[in-house]
Order: sequence, then structure tokens, then C-alpha cells
Amino acid sequence: MLALHAAFLLLLVGSAAFFTWLAVRDVRHATTTVTDQQDWLADTLDVEDHEELLSYHRITTAFGQLQEWVVLGGLLLVLYLGGLNLAVDALEGLGLGPVATGVLFFAGLVVASQLSGLPFSAVDTFAIQESFGFNQSTVKLWARDQLVSTVVSVVMIGLVVGVVLWFTTVLPSLWWVVGWAFVVAFLLAMQVVYPRVIAPLFNDFEPVEAGDLRECVEEVFERAGFSPEGIYVMDASRRSSQVNAYFVGFGETKRVVLFDTLVDKLDVREAQAVLAHELAHWKENHIWKRLGASALRLFVVFAALGYLVEVDWLYAMWGLPTDAVYAGLFLATLWIYPVLDLTSPIENRVSLSHEREADDFAAEVMDGPEPLADALARLTQENLSNPFPDPLYAAFHYSHPPIPERIRRLQEGRDVDASDADDANDADDANDATTGASETDATEA
Repeated sequence: MLALHAAFLLLLVGSAAFFTWLAVRDVRHATTTVTDQQDWLADTLDVEDHEELLSYHRITTAFGQLQEWVVLGGLLLVLYLGGLNLAVDALEGLGLGPVATGVLFFAGLVVASQLSGLPFSAVDTFAIQESFGFNQSTVKLWARDQLVSTVVSVVMIGLVVGVVLWFTTVLPSLWWVVGWAFVVAFLLAMQVVYPRVIAPLFNDFEPVEAGDLRECVEEVFERAGFSPEGIYVMDASRRSSQVNAYFVGFGETKRVVLFDTLVDKLDVREAQAVLAHELAHWKENHIWKRLGASALRLFVVFAALGYLVEVDWLYAMWGLPTDAVYAGLFLATLWIYPVLDLTSPIENRVSLSHEREADDFAAEVMDGPEPLADALARLTQENLSNPFPDPLYAAFHYSHPPIPERIRRLQEGRDVDASDADDANDADDANDATTGASETDATEA
């Protein structure tokens, strides 16, 4: 049993240490390269104050790492001080049955996670983002966002967990297969539900209708061979002054969403280039391709879950009853999650290829690379994005190519190997990575 605990700690703490090491590499690489490339930053990205960019990168990176280690430390304390045992004993004493008990358990995890993240979210919003001029949110709006996101998370996770746990009772040997199929179906459904139900809980989305913006949209749609529908402007400025755009959905629910900050800060040609880039995801069926890649990855995850929840040592490590399958799912996830992080470059490569295809499509639609290259430069400037990520860090964290690479590919009109990203230290090789969670590591454009 001691060996299992050692392996468990090595996996969790070791993976966290690895990503901290990557973050340190990234900060050092950015500091050296940004300082060396001040002239390129000023000429190409119009970034005059490189120290502000570096300060934002250092602070957000350090704060993110602090949060990661605090969360990990808190999790390990709960586990090794018997918090999980107490929670399982209390829930089992309610006599609700395996499905309801499991739903309640995971709902509690969601609430606990949200509560533990409140201080970090508040500091990030009202201290860090505020100090760099990005925050536009009020305390009231921030509090509402936290409450609504908690409720939405509880409902969605409760639904998924409830169905999966029910499968474990009616199909004990095949539950992981049907559970995987259900989750894939759920992800497909979310492509419809998210833009129409969930996103409007946080922002207002106005369809682009009459006016200059509509004419701009119609022109780029006509060039790209599409009907000008499904284009919305989101009131992102209620919370942040940062600039972005994204694509979501399929079929009748597909949408291209432009932040109102993007509409305000980019000129017509730049906005059209961003729109053309997003249309490429539509034209090239990237949503379906990414869902397919996610489904394949999830199949491996569920196969691992199916194995782990059946092994006695998973429960014996913490002195839990083997019929507490919901606790087994939680513990199995703790073993699997670091492995997913460590294999993220595989998934990122799929996204990187899609983003390059979208850039090429936008350059073709706009009859040249300049509008998109200028838009990428403006997005980097407005968002204080780090234009020179460490190549190894980027492999694990960036689903979009760094922007120097993107700009260089556009200007040269040919592919540039991702390994050349490090060569972006040269002014002519400059490249950036739009930041974004889908929208924060290489502007979604």
C-alpha cells in the first residue's frame, strides 16, 4: 500500500512540478526574447511598452501557479486527513441509494471547488486584471457570475454523473462503454445547448443586422461562399476590455461570436479577416473533427475508469467500501487527470493544424495576408499576450500557433514547421499565440 501512495503522490505532485518548471521556462524565455525583440514588437505588433507585457505575463503566470499548488495542497490534505472518508460515511448514512448519493457527492465537490476558487477569482479580477486596465466587471456582476456558473456546473455534472452511475447499476460490466457513448452524445448536445441556453446566462448576444457591420459581414460571407447568418456580437466589454472571437455549434445552431471590444478596436478589414478565420472552422468541419478527436480520447479515459473502479486497491488506499462507486470514480479521475495533462500535446496538434488551415482560408478570402496579420498583431497588443512562448511550454498549453509563426506563415504563404517557433526570436521570424482557452492561447481568431 505504501508503494501505491508513493506512486499516487509522484503522479500528482510530479506532474504539478513539471508544469511549474514549464511555466518558469516560459517566463524566462519571454523575458529574454521580448527584451531582445523590442524593435520588432514596436514595428509589427505596435507594442511600445514591452515591460508592461512582461509584467502581465509574469504576474498571471505566477498567480496561476500559486492557485494550482494551493488547490493541490488542499486536495491532498483532505484526502490524507480523512476528509473523503468522513464525506462518504455521512452520505452513505443518508440511505439515498448509489445514484442519488453519487450525484450529491459530486455536487458537493463542485460547490467546494467553486468556493475554494472564489478568493483567486476575486484577486485575479479586481487586483490583477484591474491593475492592467482589463477589468470592467462590478462586484455585483462578478458575484452573479460565480453563482450562476456554480448552479450550471452542478446541474450539468449532476446529470452526467447520475446517468453514468445508473449505468454502473444496470450494466455493471459494460457501463463504461455506454457511459462513454452518453458523454459523447452529451457533448454533441452541448454544441446546441451552450450557445442558446448557457452562454446567454452570462452575456447578451445581438445578431448583426443593418448598418456598417452588417455590410462588412455580408461582404466577407459572399467572398467565402456563405449565407450571412449566425453572426453575433457579444457584450464582452461588461467584464473585460480584452479582444476576441470564437466559433461554436453546428447545423442550425452554429454561431460566430465577435466580442464587442473586437468590433470597436479593429478596423473593417481586420474584423473581416477575423470573421473569415472563424468561417474556416465552419467550412472545414473543424467542430466535427475536434469532437471526433475528443470522443477517441474519452474512450481511452472511460476504459481506464472502467478498469480502475473495479480494483480493490483503489478503495483500500483510503479505507473506503468497494460499493461506493462514486468515490471510486473520483479517485480514478485523480489518477487519470495528470496523464491527460501530460498527453495534451497530442490533442493540441489537432487544433494547431485547424488554426493554420483557418489562417490560410482567411488570407485567401481577404485576397492577401495583411488584414489577418494586422488583426493578430492588434489582438496581441490589446490583450498583452506573450508573443514568444517557450516551445516546450507551447506544446503543452497552446492550441493555437504562437503569433510570430502565424504572421510569418501568412507573409510567406507557406507552412512553417512548429519547431521553428523558437526561431521566432529573430525579428523576421516573429510569431504570436492568441490567448484563449479555446480563446486564450492564441486569440480565437
